[in-house]
Formats: sequence, C-alpha cells, structure tokens
Amino acid sequence: MNTNTYVLVPGFWLGAAVWSAVADRLRARGHVVHAVDLTGMGERAHLATPGTDLTTHIEDVVRVLEQHDLHDVVLVGHSYGALVTTGAADRVPGRVARLVYVDSGPLPEGLSQADFEGPAARAANEELVTTHGQGWLLPPPPWAELAAGVPGVDDTVVAALVEDSRPQPWRTATQPVALTGAWERLPRTGVLCTFTLEQVRQLAPQAPVFARMVDGDWTYVELPTWHWPMVSRPAELADVLESAGR
Repeated sequence: MNTNTYVLVPGFWLGAAVWSAVADRLRARGHVVHAVDLTGMGERAHLATPGTDLTTHIEDVVRVLEQHDLHDVVLVGHSYGALVTTGAADRVPGRVARLVYVDSGPLPEGLSQADFEGPAARAANEELVTTHGQGWLLPPPPWAELAAGVPGVDDTVVAALVEDSRPQPWRTATQPVALTGAWERLPRTGVLCTFTLEQVRQLAPQAPVFARMVDGDWTYVELPTWHWPMVSRPAELADVLESAGR
C-alpha cells in the first residue's frame, strides 16, 4: 500500500481538531497526517493579533512543510483554507504533489475571501467585527442553526464545533491573494459538497472564481453534504483523500 503524506488546513474559525475523524482514519491506514492549527486558531488561539492576516497563515503552512521536511504532500484546504494552501504551494511547489480543494477553489489574483462572499455579506461581517469582535475579529457562526437538519451532524458534533471554534482575525479575510503562478503547475482535486460539477461548469464563464476551477489539471469528486464534510461525512472524505493521493 502506498503511504501518503497529508497536510490538512481548516477554514474560518476552526483548528486542527475539526479534521480529527478524517485524520484518524488516514493514520489508521498507515498514512502520515499533519492537521494544522493556523495562527489564532485552535490551540494557537492565544497568538491572534489585529495584524494576523492571510500571509501569516500561508507562512504557518510553509513552516510545517519545511520544519518536517515534507515532500510529495497532498495539501488539503477547506473553504478559506484553500487560499492558504494555494499560497503555500505557490511558495514551495516542489514539496507538494497535489492540491485538494474541499468545497472551495483557488481565488484569482487580487481577490480576497471577503470579496468572494459579495458586498452584502462583507458589510454584514464588518458590522459583526465592529460590534462583537473588538474591531478585528469575526465571531464564529451559530453552528446549531447551520447544522439543523444536516444528516450526520448531531448535538455532539455541534457541541464540538462550538467548543473548537474561535473568532477569526478579520485581516485574513480582507487581505487579497498574491501569487506568482508557481502553484498552477500542480495537479488539483476538487471535492464538491454544496455545489455540483455541472454548476461549476455553468458558472465558470460568468464568475472568475469558478473559472479557476475548470482551467489546469483538475479531477473532481462530488460528496453531497453541507460545507463541513469532515464532520458530516468523515469516512467518505477520508476515502476521497486517500484516492487523491494515489
């Protein structure tokens, strides 16, 4: 059996713990797994500052790759984490074998996560940052409301999400993506959970975000569920990641 090395990067509000069920399954099959707590998240929550931004998080992942001297890595980014993994792969492409985007995709140059969500969502989030986040933190979402009726997500899972989530430094959302293009030589896998491949193809001509998901060396897997498949369908996501590493 091939042994793969995975680096798992979470999205907004969450740390390495959100990957636990997936990581445990991959490790049980003999793979090497590094789940990352980005600066200000998870067990590194105390390191958050108003200056924590996308570059900070990219440097976190590059540091993991270099300090552990990792090569041929399957670099997995979920949601906002995809901006981080793309940036890290752009810095050290020689250490990465494949990029996996979990319900996400690479953003075009000069766009930020806050831009992707649209003007209305950005304004609403900025209001939350101002009124409930000391002017620099985006509070976690109402997990119980988001999880209502989602198969595979019970009260225990919601309680874990509430326990593990931390306010997100807002500059991570507002700093635009800056890339050299080195990452574009890497093969990519899209794990589609809240949208289908057909929807991606229909939206690609109209939206730059989706256009980046049909150019280059892509493969796709549809895994229908909510936006956090690592807690709603961890066994299936582990299978997808193992297949992507072959």
